[in-house]
Amino acid sequence: MKKDLRLGFIGFGNMARAMADGLLLKGAVKPEQIYVCAKHYEKLLAGAEARGIHPCRNARETAEQADMVIVAVKPYLVAEVLEPIREILREKTVISVAAGYPFERYEQVLLPGTHHLSTIPNTPVSVGEGIFVCEQKHSLTAEEMEAFEEIFSRIGLVQMVPTEQLGIAGDLSGCGPAFASMFIEALADGAVLHGLPRELAYRLASQMIVGTGKMQQASGSHPGAMKDAVCSPGGTTIVGVAALEEHGFRSAVISALDAIQKKKL
Repeated sequence: MKKDLRLGFIGFGNMARAMADGLLLKGAVKPEQIYVCAKHYEKLLAGAEARGIHPCRNARETAEQADMVIVAVKPYLVAEVLEPIREILREKTVISVAAGYPFERYEQVLLPGTHHLSTIPNTPVSVGEGIFVCEQKHSLTAEEMEAFEEIFSRIGLVQMVPTEQLGIAGDLSGCGPAFASMFIEALADGAVLHGLPRELAYRLASQMIVGTGKMQQASGSHPGAMKDAVCSPGGTTIVGVAALEEHGFRSAVISALDAIQKKKL
């Protein structure tokens, strides 16, 4: 991979900022390697200056400066924004973070021969603990794919999935932080109810989520087995598990993802 590979973000909203922040935090790239553009240039200046990255006036300037172009605009704007710069993009590596834009849809927007990959990242990339769900069908060269993985694996798990699983995998990892945040908040509320200071409750609940997730990844254990290991016969944890089951905890989580899928129909 080129050590001085330049990244260009077309669109600098929440997800693009999260990606840039994670890359800078982990030292995956230097600030001077990042070029960004957004609809409101004056607003962009403040965010770019705070990070030491290059603000650009428009998508054309960003694409011209970059080796790898990250398309981070709203899905309904993708075709409109990319159409005027398709000739430039044909010479670049194009990475999409626009939900609902898989390979075949980009084939209709970009010029033939353009190298592109569709991904769905989640916001924890900002602290280097995110996920990049990536469509298995792509047109990157082996060298380009290696460069992508080398950079972005620094801030998240890079997971390839078939096209038909891209949506649900993206929803699990992309919507999941909202569900996990609600769980953290609810755990903290329960602890506050019994006298624990709120900030301490948040800290403990959040670290518990981090630690449990890392433990599962490291061990490969079935989550049910991990739950069983904490549930002593007649103990406190199994009482809590029973209360969650009584109120439909697992059913509610399954229903949440199911509702997201049905909304897309």
